[in-house]
Amino acid sequence: MVNLAMRKFFAWLTPLVGLVFALCCATAVAGHRDPTPAECPQPRFTGKAPDELYSRVNPLAASRGNRNTGSKLYHQLSDPGCSVCHGDKGEGNGQLAEQFDPRPRNFACAATIDGIPDGQLHWIIKNGSPGTAMPPFGYLSDEEIWQLVIYLRYLSGH
Repeated sequence: MVNLAMRKFFAWLTPLVGLVFALCCATAVAGHRDPTPAECPQPRFTGKAPDELYSRVNPLAASRGNRNTGSKLYHQLSDPGCSVCHGDKGEGNGQLAEQFDPRPRNFACAATIDGIPDGQLHWIIKNGSPGTAMPPFGYLSDEEIWQLVIYLRYLSGH
C-alpha cells in the first residue's frame, strides 16, 4: 500500500520537478541573450559596395595560415576587437552586443554569410556600416581584411 502511494506521489512530482528545473535554468540565463534561430539569417540593410569591389573574390587561399591570422585579427589585433561585439564564436553575442540596434552580425549563420560576396565583406570591414555600430577598419591592410574574410567564412562553417 505504501509502495503504491509512493509511486503515485513520485509520478505526480517528477514532471513538476522537471518544470521547476526548466524554469530555473531559463531564469538563470535570461540575462544572456544569444541570437535565436529566427535571427538566422539576420536582416541587414548595409549599403552595397561599389560594383568594381562588390563581386571581388578573395585573392588569398583559404589556408590554415590565413585563417589563423584572420582569427588573431578577429580576437586580438584589431581595435576594437571584433569579438567584443560579434562574440568569440561570431554569433553576434559579444560583450557589447546588447547595446546595439541593430545587433552585430551573426557570422555563425551560414544562411547570412553565404549571401554576402567576399568583396562586400571586405568593403564593410574597411569602411564600416552606416546606420549600425560597425566602425571602419581602414587602418588594416587589404591582406589583413581578406584574412578576416576567410575567418568569417570559417565561423559560418565554410
